[in-house]
Amino acid sequence: MHGPLPTVLALIAGKGAYPRLLAQSARAQGVQRLVVIAFRGETESAIKRLADEIHWLHVGQLARLLETLHASGARHAVMAGQITPTNLFRVRMDRPMFDLLRSLKRRNAETIFGAVGDALRGIGVELLPASSCMETHMPAEGLLSRRAPTPAEEQDIALGLQIARTTSGLDIGQTLVLKEGTILAVEAFEGTDETIRRAGRLGGRGVVVVKVAKEGHDMRFDIPVIGERTLAVLRRIRAGALAVQAGRAILLEREKLIARANAMDLAFVVVPAWPAGNGK
Repeated sequence: MHGPLPTVLALIAGKGAYPRLLAQSARAQGVQRLVVIAFRGETESAIKRLADEIHWLHVGQLARLLETLHASGARHAVMAGQITPTNLFRVRMDRPMFDLLRSLKRRNAETIFGAVGDALRGIGVELLPASSCMETHMPAEGLLSRRAPTPAEEQDIALGLQIARTTSGLDIGQTLVLKEGTILAVEAFEGTDETIRRAGRLGGRGVVVVKVAKEGHDMRFDIPVIGERTLAVLRRIRAGALAVQAGRAILLEREKLIARANAMDLAFVVVPAWPAGNGK
């Protein structure tokens, strides 16, 4: 991460391998004390081996989250790993979380977690970028897989990037799936994997997946992440190509992902990030 590492770091851990890898990287980079906030039914139990202390909460317990962080002494926190999107509507929320959601005119990942970040700031905890300590997991521009995209796939990637840049300001479109110039699916609140499954049912074999971070994206949370679970979904629908942006995505266990992509003959490419500014 940029700037000095905090000696004490709180990790608000969602699902998947991302929190574990971030914890390992934080340790390797000199974090002396790691406080993990884990969520029942979401966070992998293996994270406890990397924590100096771990606190298990239910999704929706905002008051307990704030109390726990304040008592921990941590003044820096990072969010890593997704919370199952539907849980934000199905869980039993405490009053502070209910009031927080009710105060939002728009409810999406950025507004919800941004409001949580504001609540953390209110108790003296700074929310760091989700990419903190994960710079080595963020790919540079270039071809990762053995197979390069075909001309048709390249055209779909270009179209997907164009559409994503237009729609991302509407809080949709982090993931788009196309085939032969047709947009099959645009991600809303269901998450990347469900978007890909939906598109696979429509388009069949050979779809092209483009995953981006929107312009002006708040990198404290919801940074695009590709892991083995997403590659498994791509294999199941027999996708043709996957494109992510340089320096704007995290690849979990990169070498495993590349090996999987090669085994399924998936074209896996990292395209340039959009330049700063508007210029749509």
